[in-house]
Amino acid sequence: MKTLREYIKEAEEKKVAIGHFNISNLEGLHAIYNAAKKLNVPVVIGLSEGEESFVGREEAVALVHALRERDDYPLFLNADHHHSFESVKNCIDAGFDSVIIDGTKLSFDENVKITKECVDYARNVTKETGRDILVEAELGYIGEGSNIKETIPEGAGILAKPEEAEKFVKMTGIDLFAPSVGSIHGLIKSGKPHVDIDLVRQIRKITGVSLVLHGGSGLRDVDFTEGIKAGISIIHINSEIRLAYKDAVKKFINENPEEINPTKILKPAVDAIEQIVESRLKLFNGIK
Repeated sequence: MKTLREYIKEAEEKKVAIGHFNISNLEGLHAIYNAAKKLNVPVVIGLSEGEESFVGREEAVALVHALRERDDYPLFLNADHHHSFESVKNCIDAGFDSVIIDGTKLSFDENVKITKECVDYARNVTKETGRDILVEAELGYIGEGSNIKETIPEGAGILAKPEEAEKFVKMTGIDLFAPSVGSIHGLIKSGKPHVDIDLVRQIRKITGVSLVLHGGSGLRDVDFTEGIKAGISIIHINSEIRLAYKDAVKKFINENPEEINPTKILKPAVDAIEQIVESRLKLFNGIK
């Protein structure tokens, strides 16, 4: 099977993007996997530090590897928004395919330092094991959390600067880069964030590295389609599938108050997530 790096390169050649969806449980994994398999496209499963703690680091690796090996399918596992070298190291050692070191709360120099440390470790593991581990880092303000926000948070205008982006990528040697280009983590009740397409294009050209769009939930379809044309290779979605999960379970319980069988209670949530993921993957891959 091809590596995640190879699938990203293939996506860039086709002018499509790979979908990245977070999970908090087995139901989410099955829903995402079912949608991807239906469309026959590669997909990345993400686990933030909180999600990893809940699901289990080794358990997540075992689940993803089991599906991938059983069906010989391009299903990959990413450590999403990890904030320390130790956390990134643990995920690499456990068998994750890619990791994200989130140093956005640090100074530029500190962000470079911790990112370079993670890159160096990943390269050493690759040399020793042959595993192709991708390292991603961020620059600028994307926000945090997948909750529902009343308005676009203060600071959302802090976008990555092309010159700083170029410097950051060169100094760290990262494989994937998530610059702040206008999207925000979470869902916004009032106001809609939008992607600065020209900025995406500039950063892609000046850095020459594969770009990742975080905070995809709630964006307009045109942000995705134009963003992909401008150089986005991977798109993250989390908040909208979490909301779909919650709403589906809530609706079922309200309509079936006597039901206590988890397989029946959670089935609508699986269906709801699968529907959203399928819709997003069609958009990202240009499938009608």
